[in-house]
Amino acid sequence: MTEAASVRAARLVAATKWWGSRLPPPLWDSLLPALLLVNVMTTRAPHELPVALALTAALALPLVWRRRAPLTVFGAVTAAAFVQWLVGVQLLADIAVLVALYTAAANSGRRGALLTGAVVEAGVLLACLRWTADGAFLTPFAAVTAMTVAAAVLGVNVRTTRAYLAALEERAARLVREKEQQARLAVAEERTRITREMHDIVTHNLSVMVALTDAALYAQHRSPDRTTAAMLQVAETGRQALTDMRRSLGILRTDGPDAERHPLPGIAQLEALAEQMCAAGLPTGLEVHGSHTHIPAAAQLTVYRLVQEALTNALKHTPTGTDAKVRIRCSTETVTVDVTDSGSCPPPPTTATPSGHGIPGMRERSAAYGGTLEAGPLPGGGWGVRTRLSLGSSGTAASV
Repeated sequence: MTEAASVRAARLVAATKWWGSRLPPPLWDSLLPALLLVNVMTTRAPHELPVALALTAALALPLVWRRRAPLTVFGAVTAAAFVQWLVGVQLLADIAVLVALYTAAANSGRRGALLTGAVVEAGVLLACLRWTADGAFLTPFAAVTAMTVAAAVLGVNVRTTRAYLAALEERAARLVREKEQQARLAVAEERTRITREMHDIVTHNLSVMVALTDAALYAQHRSPDRTTAAMLQVAETGRQALTDMRRSLGILRTDGPDAERHPLPGIAQLEALAEQMCAAGLPTGLEVHGSHTHIPAAAQLTVYRLVQEALTNALKHTPTGTDAKVRIRCSTETVTVDVTDSGSCPPPPTTATPSGHGIPGMRERSAAYGGTLEAGPLPGGGWGVRTRLSLGSSGTAASV
């Protein structure tokens, strides 16, 4: 092919694509019937024109609606072709049968494609038997059969490609929806985590600061040294609360100096927590059995928050003179947390606390590690909180 011919072919393909993308389907489907009608009017003799024109119209005009009702159009076209065979008139408009076959195969299942193809093949056999010369049956029959098979296969391929593209589009849309849903869930989980952390940090530290301030006011005239120590403890508690809040909000970098000076609280910091509660007026004993060095930092933070919340509830809701006991048992696969107090007034019912705060928040933290929190009055008096965390079913760090 010469360069000029290549350029003309490229321009023809481009023009076809341009018109195919811009012409509406009904107008595009009207082109072939119009060309066939023009052909029959310009090539037929005057005495043949009425019958030829009527048969061409019956064969070609239904193609205008082939996209809306492919099987109905196929039936109409094949019926017109059968009438043409009965009349005995050969027409170029027989190409409409192949177009109708292609459309039916492209819009029906495999069984529909086989059925319509068989109908057309029967018509091919009848036409070749009637209009071929003696001894020349095989060649035209094979040629027309090949065109019939090609039209049917092309229609099936178009239907398969269309279904494949639709499946790809549906899959892409589903992936987008799943990604958006995961993003919304991640945002909701992060909000829940921050809310839970803020509740534990603010409630605990404010309760301790209030208790220390009351103690300082009570002792300001009798023991100025104790007042000074209490106020210093209030200031330290406030600074620790600010640091914990900044960390929970993601402001502190893990490699920053503030993060090194105030590490993520864990089992090792329970002793300092017990001392803080003693200073606030709740004598607290601590027992840690087993090594905790192998426990992940997220699980240790969960243990710390559970103990912190239980002691804060005891500090807020029990009378003066109450003492608390914290027992931690660490093994290779579990961590058991047991916090009890001797107070006669139990904490308020858990149903009165909004979800995600207080005891419900403790239940969420425990459930993230496969534990079931038990909170309630003790048989001999007082209140107890107990749970067992499974290190093998731990949630993500964000869930604690």
